Order: sequence, then C-alpha cells, then structure tokens
Amino acid sequence: MRLRRLRRLRIPRTRTGQRRLVQAVMAGCVLALLPATWMYVVTGDRLRTTADVPRTEVAVVFGAGLWDGEPSPYLAHRLDAAAKLYRENRVEVLLVTGDNSREDYDEPDAMRTYLTKHGVPDGRIVSDYAGFDTWDSCVRAKKIFGVDQAVLISQGFHIRRAVALCQAAGVTSYGIGVEAKHDVTWYYGGTRELFAAGKAALDAVFEPDPRFLGPREPGVTNALASAR
Repeated sequence: MRLRRLRRLRIPRTRTGQRRLVQAVMAGCVLALLPATWMYVVTGDRLRTTADVPRTEVAVVFGAGLWDGEPSPYLAHRLDAAAKLYRENRVEVLLVTGDNSREDYDEPDAMRTYLTKHGVPDGRIVSDYAGFDTWDSCVRAKKIFGVDQAVLISQGFHIRRAVALCQAAGVTSYGIGVEAKHDVTWYYGGTRELFAAGKAALDAVFEPDPRFLGPREPGVTNALASAR
C-alpha cells in the first residue's frame, strides 16, 4: 500500500511536468505568505513603544492566560506596560479583555486585581468578559464599548495581528509589543501566529460576529467621564 502511494507521489519525469510541479509549489508558498504580508503592510507604521506611543484615551490589554488564578508571566508583562502608560498619563482608561467562559476561569478580574495592586484606580479599569479571541476583542471594543481609538498591548509576536484586526474592526490603533523571554512559550506563540494569520485575514474580509456580542456597555464612556 505504501509503495503504491509513493509511486503516485513521485516527481514527474518530463521537464514540463517538473516545471508545473515547481510552479504549483511556488504558488502554494505565495498563498501561504499572503496573510502575513497583509499584516505587515497594514501595521507597518502602527507599532510603538511605551516611550513614544501617541497619547490616547483608551488602552486595550489582551488576555494571555492564568497560572493558578494569577496572570501568567506573559500577561503580567502586558499589564505592567499598561500600568506604566497610565502612571505616565499617556492613557486614561484600561480595557482588559479576556476569557471568562467558565466560572473557575476569569482573566479580566485577575487582570483588574493585578492592575489595582500596581497603582491603577479600579474606576479606570473596564472589563470585557467575552474576549475569547483577538477578533472578538477588537469587535467588542468597537461595538460594545464604543472605542474608536486605542493603544493595544500584547507581546511582539501577537501585536501585528491585534493591530490589523482592530483596524479592520474600525478601531484606529497603535500597538505596543512588550518584551518577552525567548522561552518555549515565545517560540510556540511565534509559530502559532503563522497559522493564525490566515484566520485573521478571513476575519478581516468576512467580519463575522463575535461568539458573544450582547448590548452596548457604558463602562468606557463612564470611566472617561470620571477621568475628566
């Protein structure tokens, strides 16, 4: 059986057949790279650091997992950057978006607790409990919380996708990719992004509704009003 399959997959003997095989492989490579190319083009001038990001009313912090109910090291780095922006008066309100699909798993509340311990007033933090993926978080920021402009905070391997998707969702965005140790998680995240780019491109084109949309929430508007 295996020999038969190998015979079917053997390289064509004629030059024409070989040329067509090479062309097919090259076309497949080009198609595979198109989503990543799109992300780089869209986000080319939208990446900043905590030192040079334009002053913006709202920062969006994406969830990155919990360890025993506490923010993972990667998530803690994101929250540290957000707290720094707040302390330096570069943002006024922090929208924390993450997964709360189970009663025993609550990213937004863990993020809120971490931020308050690091000097951010509770009233300046708004929670999105249905940020199940990047696209959902971006769409909900726009449609549910009324965010038109934002600074996005994530790791470097993810920030381009976050900016590209929020731009597609109607949120004018700048992205801050925080530093991260190049460990197993970092390499996994970078590899995952190669495959996530394809889904991101489809989300941007077809604009599906989030898994959960719900009614508009005044949290960001109220927090900004109290800030003034």
